[in-house]
Amino acid sequence: MSFNEKFDQHGVWRREFALRLKLLAEWMKDHDLLDAAVEERLHRLESQVRSDKVMVAFVAEFSRGKSELINAIFFAGYGRRIMPASAGRTTMCPTELGYDAEVPPSLRLLPIETRLQPQALVEWRLAPEKWTRIDLDVNNPAQLAQALEKVAEVRQVSKDEARALGFWHDSSPDDNPLVGANGLVEVPKWRHALINIAHPLLKQGLVILDTPGLNAIGAEPELTVSLIPQAHAVVFILAADTGVTKSDLAIWREHLITEGEASDGRLVVLNKIDTLWDALSSPEQVQAQIDRQRATSAEILGLPESQVIPVSAQKGLVAKVTHDQQLLQASCLPALEKALGEGVMGQRQKILRAAVAGGINELRAEAGRAMSIRRRDLAEQMMELRGLRGKNVSVIRHMRSRIEQEQAEFDGSGAKIYAVRSVHLKLLREVFNLLSTPTLRAELAELTHALKQPGIKLGVKRAYGQTFSRLREGLQKAQILSTEIQSMLTASFRQLNAEFSFSLQAPKEPELTRYIHDLDQIERSHLQYLGVSNVLKLSQAEFSERLVRALATRLRGVYESALGEVELWNKSAASQLDAQLRERRRNFGRRLEAIERIQQAATGLDERIAEIDTQEGVLNELDAKLTQLTSHLLSGSAPQARASVSFNAAEPVALSQAA
Repeated sequence: MSFNEKFDQHGVWRREFALRLKLLAEWMKDHDLLDAAVEERLHRLESQVRSDKVMVAFVAEFSRGKSELINAIFFAGYGRRIMPASAGRTTMCPTELGYDAEVPPSLRLLPIETRLQPQALVEWRLAPEKWTRIDLDVNNPAQLAQALEKVAEVRQVSKDEARALGFWHDSSPDDNPLVGANGLVEVPKWRHALINIAHPLLKQGLVILDTPGLNAIGAEPELTVSLIPQAHAVVFILAADTGVTKSDLAIWREHLITEGEASDGRLVVLNKIDTLWDALSSPEQVQAQIDRQRATSAEILGLPESQVIPVSAQKGLVAKVTHDQQLLQASCLPALEKALGEGVMGQRQKILRAAVAGGINELRAEAGRAMSIRRRDLAEQMMELRGLRGKNVSVIRHMRSRIEQEQAEFDGSGAKIYAVRSVHLKLLREVFNLLSTPTLRAELAELTHALKQPGIKLGVKRAYGQTFSRLREGLQKAQILSTEIQSMLTASFRQLNAEFSFSLQAPKEPELTRYIHDLDQIERSHLQYLGVSNVLKLSQAEFSERLVRALATRLRGVYESALGEVELWNKSAASQLDAQLRERRRNFGRRLEAIERIQQAATGLDERIAEIDTQEGVLNELDAKLTQLTSHLLSGSAPQARASVSFNAAEPVALSQAA
């Protein structure tokens, strides 16, 4: 199955799954099973599945055929080239292709001059007025292709301007652009491009990142430390006739592979194999030459041969446009699409399904606890009412008095119950503080100061190391505090359960230490980026400022995710307490109502016992339905699952109505 087919299937599953979650939420709300924690968990699951993005980054030195490969894999259906892919340099600025329903089809371009200002790219995204916008006609391939040619635009500047923009380095003259007869050099006109079109794959959450060559990658810190490392797959393109060149190897080692990190999400494309097709050589000789180049490239890059795929993007595009199956097979493009489908999408689906399964199981446990409370209360009422059979009026009156006394005592103990929450929140504030944005900003202050120092920054690696050590210590401290809070919560819930016959259960403690792995990945990408070859770049104040802003943006994402887990943990504990207090008060009301009805009519006792029997039956149906619905969601975690389960909110009858 090709990448396009697998991604399309994944998109259909995501939409259906998100719809089923929404219907489940409505069903639970109708049956009074939707407390704040359950609602939050449902919302997060739906958001995670519906907004799940898959980013595939295409990276290479200039003129390796990146844009042509993107055309061949994703846009052949237009019957022509969409991304500019002529000879020489084409994509001059990083280009993202995605889809946002709230933005009209358009090409947005950020002027290169914004590099002279300290704002990170993520901040410029929030200032749409600073971008040049060109509307796109997605039904007109010619207009679309013509508009997208703007990503290849250049402008001529002096060497001083090029130096300030990050395209001229006195220390590495071989990498500098050519100086024209007028003394000027060519640099990209745009810093970043965002293409928003309703392509079927993009609508389903695919994001394509087309990067320019070595100089542009190195000059844009956010590409190196944020966008490329967070891509779910990186396709690195080489030329089949040259193999791994010195500049290819520099990109690979500096930007794409970090020490100690798995290379599963990396695919290497040996493009332009058609340049090796030789009429004077037999097909076997040509294939042997391709195999040798493939083996050599894999050895140099330290990859298994299975991750190096020979392809002719140009012939693959032609074959798709002309419907030439023989040429398509010769181009080897289907083999690359299969590798992308099985590798990238397979891994992404596995991660998403595991997260979904965990969320659904926790959701079922939360809702199950609410039904357990109701079931226990019904059992208590039934025992109480059956004990009244054959008793006289004075005994029944005494029973009413005892229930009223229990209710008064319970209401009087409310302060003690809420004291548990107060202590819990007080302890949590320290965890919230450790994971807050001001704390993160303070931890980065020393590194920011070191990077802003003028001249060569020889001690910057030490500053990075110390900063990340403190960040790790902060996360570890937050985890230790969480463990202490969990112990306190477990003991407090046990005491409340014994004193008030509650069935409170401390929710699962957040695993904050797993975010240390994210910190390790970010640190490795930065430390590798701060090698000797980048010392002179770091001496530029503007470059260092952009680097630390890009780092802060990525770290903020890690901390916000960790904070979100702590907030959900807190909400789950508080919601349990609220739910059991609410159910207990309802239970007192139902018991007093039953006694009153028994006092007023001789048949009231038998009627109430029959009602409780009915309510128990309704509760059992609710429990079975919840199990059925959540089990279906779990079994439907594979995209091919299409079975139908009723979400009829009117069945079974809501327990609140029966009561």
